Amino acid sequence: MLPHFDASSYELTGYVPARNYINGQWCDPTGEQVEPVINPRHGKAITEVRYAAPADIDAAVAAAKAALPAWQALPIRERAQIMYRARELMMRDLDELSWLVSHENGKLFGEAKAEVLKGIECVEFGCSLPNLAASQRLEVSRGVQCEVVYSPLGVVAGITPFNFPFMVPLWMLPQALVGGNAFILKPSEQVPLSALKLAEIFTEAGLPDGILNLVQGGKEAVEALCDHPEIDALAFVGSTRVAKLVYGRACATGKRALCLGGAKNHLIVVPDADIDVAAANIMASFTGCAGQRCMAASVLVAVGEVDHIIDEVARLSSEMAVGETLGPITTAASEARIRGYIDDAEQRGATVLVDGREQRADEGGYWVGATLLDNVSADMPAGCEEIFGPVLSIIRVDTLEEAIALENANPYGNASAVYTTNGAVAREVMGRVDAGMCGVNVGVPVPREPFGFGGWNDSKFGHGNITGWDGFRFWTRPRKITTKWALQSDANWMS
Repeated sequence: MLPHFDASSYELTGYVPARNYINGQWCDPTGEQVEPVINPRHGKAITEVRYAAPADIDAAVAAAKAALPAWQALPIRERAQIMYRARELMMRDLDELSWLVSHENGKLFGEAKAEVLKGIECVEFGCSLPNLAASQRLEVSRGVQCEVVYSPLGVVAGITPFNFPFMVPLWMLPQALVGGNAFILKPSEQVPLSALKLAEIFTEAGLPDGILNLVQGGKEAVEALCDHPEIDALAFVGSTRVAKLVYGRACATGKRALCLGGAKNHLIVVPDADIDVAAANIMASFTGCAGQRCMAASVLVAVGEVDHIIDEVARLSSEMAVGETLGPITTAASEARIRGYIDDAEQRGATVLVDGREQRADEGGYWVGATLLDNVSADMPAGCEEIFGPVLSIIRVDTLEEAIALENANPYGNASAVYTTNGAVAREVMGRVDAGMCGVNVGVPVPREPFGFGGWNDSKFGHGNITGWDGFRFWTRPRKITTKWALQSDANWMS
């Protein structure tokens, strides 16, 4: 059993080394590379992770294959019972899990708790799958019935990112497991600890050994998962550059693949927007989780005279306090990259309305305060590249038509939002922006269960959404059955 994670504050707290979990047993990865797991708030290690070698992937696949027949023989309702029990265990351990996320990722405790609760919501959707996946049956001709049932793929895998170490695995696991698959999870090497707890929670909930296996590691482990001939499907969440590589490599071996990438989300604000609704929501969108989420606002497209709203966003942003209302940046390299975007924009003529470069917290660690850049142009790196930090670039346009064109010219298609009190404006934007997740007066338009999460264009490679009903269909395949039991007195073409 894993020890309890004893943190109840932001004080630096160590934990056990990250290990593999294969066939219900903790085991040391056999690779040579060892890396520290850094608490971003302090910039200090809380444990270490050793990387898996391809042989570890082979062992996980072998354990999964051996466990599959008995798991698939269970009725879907019995498989779903695991989700009910896992949900109760997660609620039991809610504070412990939230502090663990906070320490390995750097999130504020409230943000970490919200992440855990959203993951639990995904588990609750898994509980509903037996009802949603009920067989579709129809008498298509006299004495002839057709039906569709959903069959598992087999051994499947998921590769998850650093920014949501608890939630993103739960975008995948409920649908895949209830669907009858065995799963191999590779968490980000930066944040491997939440996955340890997930593995143990599902085991305590009654998941058979070998059905959920955990492997640590970096690039070599990812490539081994992509290349393994006995893994039937793979999902990935991370940067667009890596998502595209993983998608191509996995598909080259005949796997089903769905890979979510990055974003450059645009918020369009028009003069009639409600200042109280818009300003606070815009500020929360680009500063939440220190801007380290694919749904964060990155560009504010200011249409016409909206300085009164921008001034209020600037006021609220300037009141953000690093360490208290704004969490740290995950790595030193990310901090340097974000500062580089701000420096570059300023050198190119942008106005720094709110400057977070000098803000630091007492604990050490990696910090950039809320930063607002005005008079950015779409060809500046800050205006067209994903920054992944608490930085909002303001691009000014004269008309709504220009705003929509600007949004649609960017290669990503993850999320877009408009702030307005005019229904016609909202309908116009929602009907024309080239993005998969859209919001009206909502700057982080994350669909809640059962609605699926997924963008368009360079924000996603593969078909469908990763959560919701699409997620279940991704991890299963429809089997069509046509049945006739007796010769009928009349005849048609099916006779």
